[in-house]
Amino acid sequence: MLRRRFLLSTGLLLAASRARAAGTTLHVMTSGAFTAPYRILGPAFEAATGHRLESAYGASMGNAPDAIPQRLARGEPADVVILARSALDALVRAGQVRAGSEVDLVESRIAMAVRAGAPHPRIGTVEEFREAMLNARSIGYSASASGVYFATELLQRLGIAEQILPRTRRILSERVGAVVARGEIELGFQQVSELLPIPGIEIVGPLPAPIQRVTTFSAGIATRSEQPQSADALIRFFASAAAHEVIRRAGLDPLGATTN
Repeated sequence: MLRRRFLLSTGLLLAASRARAAGTTLHVMTSGAFTAPYRILGPAFEAATGHRLESAYGASMGNAPDAIPQRLARGEPADVVILARSALDALVRAGQVRAGSEVDLVESRIAMAVRAGAPHPRIGTVEEFREAMLNARSIGYSASASGVYFATELLQRLGIAEQILPRTRRILSERVGAVVARGEIELGFQQVSELLPIPGIEIVGPLPAPIQRVTTFSAGIATRSEQPQSADALIRFFASAAAHEVIRRAGLDPLGATTN
């Protein structure tokens, strides 16, 4: 039902009409934060245009083999990449994404999760959050944007990095929530949209506002793309106002809709 509503949406159909050649295969690399809405919006684009999307998933940054920068460095095919804006800007500077093709899609926030049924630490204030960190036996964080912030900025800002870092685990090529659900770590931190789909966990809440890190996730066209018009149509499709409902349901905040 939800997909049908997208297909009937004027905004999405107008965006899709920018794709010139029906039946094109587009290669899309997306980071975890945008994966949940992508899995709904991507098939809607395919149905509206006759194009086919080949999808690859990975972190916005880092040296994991499936991280998007690593995939591009190996020469994997890509038409559209969706990742943290800072990482996208780095790819533009490196000549791997076309300058001027960048479109901001969503804002994402970081949350804490525990295993289903476990006690929820109080984290409503910065001081409560700090105490929760000091009391935790084990903590997991992602290898991408949210984890970089947590491990290299937030703990230092709170003055507890020396005590906490030995109890932390950097999660590579897997959702942090999955590790929490297995009981391997007590507390997990990742973007809200990456925690929501994971069974067996409960989201305690977002980081307190004074220490929250809001990350913009954006799309761009890969330099090696042989279908730049179709790639642009896909990006405009994701940026359309008609996509906002799906984006919000995924725990993300949509940014301004495109008008052309």
